[in-house]
Amino acid sequence: MRTGYEGTGPGAITPDGCAVELYSRLVVEDEPDVVAGAVPAGATVLELGCGVGRVTHGLVERGFQVTAVDESPEMLERVSGARTVRGAIESLDLGETFDAVLLGSILVHTGDPEVRAGMLAACRRHVAEGGSVLIQRERQGAHENLPREVTGPGGGFTIRKLYSEPVGDGVRSVKVEYEFPDAVWTQTYRVCPLSPAEFEQALAQAGLAVDRVLTEDGTWVRAVPV
Repeated sequence: MRTGYEGTGPGAITPDGCAVELYSRLVVEDEPDVVAGAVPAGATVLELGCGVGRVTHGLVERGFQVTAVDESPEMLERVSGARTVRGAIESLDLGETFDAVLLGSILVHTGDPEVRAGMLAACRRHVAEGGSVLIQRERQGAHENLPREVTGPGGGFTIRKLYSEPVGDGVRSVKVEYEFPDAVWTQTYRVCPLSPAEFEQALAQAGLAVDRVLTEDGTWVRAVPV
């Protein structure tokens, strides 16, 4: 496991605490539509941290040519319809570029600044000139009013964000519980909340700049090479 990351519950657990069976149960939300509204039809897409392919499958259905990357072989076994590549995002170098690079799942908020820099460098390295990088950020208030409980997307299970505690250098340790009628999973992970200025500075260091915000809540942005 990565330092500060842990997962519990049935089935395989990835190095960053994700439970493969849990993520196979979670439904995709509006991510494929966000991507479809930001990049040309039929574009080549590099999806970094694809997991079990929740977003991947929606992109394939919309006609995109997807290369899906994840470090977990158990996750990649669940992906269909796309080219798959096993590897860590921060060290990825495929020697090719894509119309769009996708970095979702708030991976940009990793608690390790060197890993963040590596991820953003991988985004810049793989985006074609004239292409774009789509990045998912945390929602405002993500670390406030805890613990809190919500019904999971699609219903039938409960998500409890149990705590978000500072562990130094702007990093927080977060624990989330997912309760289904037949199983319970937890995931503990580390994040570094970024102000808009800090986010744009991190992008600038990788040779990227925010082009526009894609969603009303500000979580998805489109960046371009500079």
